This record gives sequence, C-alpha cells and structure tokens, in this order.
Amino acid sequence: MDTIAGVLHTPLKQIASPNGDVWRGLRSNEKSFNGFGEAYFSFVNQDTEKPWRQHKIMFCNFIVNSGKIEFILEDDRKSSNTYKLINRFILSEDDYARLTIPPGVWVKFKGLAKKNSLLNIASMIHDPDESLTR
Repeated sequence: MDTIAGVLHTPLKQIASPNGDVWRGLRSNEKSFNGFGEAYFSFVNQDTEKPWRQHKIMFCNFIVNSGKIEFILEDDRKSSNTYKLINRFILSEDDYARLTIPPGVWVKFKGLAKKNSLLNIASMIHDPDESLTR
C-alpha cells in the first residue's frame, strides 16, 4: 500500500511487567514528534463514525488504547505527491501503534468494538478555528 506523504504508522512497544504493563506513546526523539500542545482521550461508540476533519497546522498522533478503530485518510494537499490518495488503517490493542497525521490530510474514524478509546497527542493546543469539517 502506498502511504500518504507524511503519514506514519509506528508500531509501539509494550513492556510486560508483573505489576502492570507499560505501553509507550510518543517520545520527543522520534521522527513523528512535532511538538506538544495537548493530549486528550476520545471515545467512539461502536458503529459510530466521527466526521471528516482536517487540521491546517496541527499534527495528530492517534493511539488506540482500548477497542478497535478504523481510520480513513485522504490527502488534500495539492502540492503533495500523494494528492487525493486515500489510506485506511485499523488500530487496536492487538495492533498497538501510533498513527501520525500531518496538517492538510482529512481523517475520519469509526468505532469497531463495543468500547473504543483513543489518545491524541496533538502538536498544539486545540483551536476551533484551526480545523475544517465536511
């Protein structure tokens, strides 16, 4: 599969511990680190779709820590060599990874399991005027 330019699917380390496992999220020395603004959890009901959203400036780093979520991405950057390319990713507890989405790429997602939770480690603090929806 061709991946949209700037989109990264990064498998994450899960460290087993008898007192409780540790699941890595994002480190400042990784290629996908583009600054830190805020981190928040989003919950997605089963068979519910969060609508298309595109950020103008913000990088998103999505990590599914509970359940299973399908992500659909579309490159809307006319200067990109992957302009109009569409990607599909499914992240879950079993495919523990981080999906990094650069500005200018549309994303929507859908909850596939009974309970779904994702963490977004955003590169900037939320600004309602910074994103578009369709």
